[in-house]
Amino acid sequence: MKVDLRKELKHLYNAPAKEPAVVDAPPMNFLMVDGAGDPNTSQEYREAIEALYTVSYTLKFMVKKGPQGVDYGVMPLEGLWWGDDMTRFGAENKAAWKWTAMIMQPDYVTAGLAGQAVEVAGKKKSLPALGRTRFQRFHEGPAAQVMYTGPYSAEGPTIERLHKFIREKGHELRGKHHEIYLSDPKRSPPEKLKTIIRQPVK
Repeated sequence: MKVDLRKELKHLYNAPAKEPAVVDAPPMNFLMVDGAGDPNTSQEYREAIEALYTVSYTLKFMVKKGPQGVDYGVMPLEGLWWGDDMTRFGAENKAAWKWTAMIMQPDYVTAGLAGQAVEVAGKKKSLPALGRTRFQRFHEGPAAQVMYTGPYSAEGPTIERLHKFIREKGHELRGKHHEIYLSDPKRSPPEKLKTIIRQPVK
C-alpha cells in the first residue's frame, strides 16, 4: 500500500500565499534534534539534518518491509525557532537562536521502531547527532500559516504580515516560530524555495 502523507495532511503541509490561514495542528509524531546557533554556519545544524533524514529513510524502508507493508514518502524538514529573549529574536541575531529540527513520522512509526532505526543507522554510518535524535509526540494546536516563496534571508516581511494577520483576527502569538521546508535548497534556486511559515496562536 502506498500512502501520500502530504496529500492526506494537505491542510497542514500546504498553505495559501496571499492570505494566511488558521489551522489546528493535532498531536503528531516527530523525530527531533535540538541545538543552537546560526543555521547558515552551524555544523551542529547540518549534523542534525543528516541524522534526521538518515533515520527517517531507515524507518521508511523498515515499515515498507515490515508487517505494516506501507510505502510512504518521507516528510519535509521542519524547524522550531526561538530565543531566550523573544523580543530580540530576529535575523540580525542568528548566533543566539535556539532550534529544534524535526521530521514528522506517520502513526504506524512507534517509539520502539524509531529506536531500532537509530541503531540500524548508527551501524551503517557515523552520525554525530544520532545520539541526540529523539522520538516525540508534539501537539502544536491552533496556529496561523502562510506560504512563502524565496530565499530564507528575505522572510522578514512575510513573517510580519503573518503576525499582523494574527493580531487583526484578535489572537495573540504563543510558542515557537515554525517553518516547514517544502523545497530542497540543493536543487532549487533561492528565489524558488517554498516554505510554510507557521505561528502558534492563542
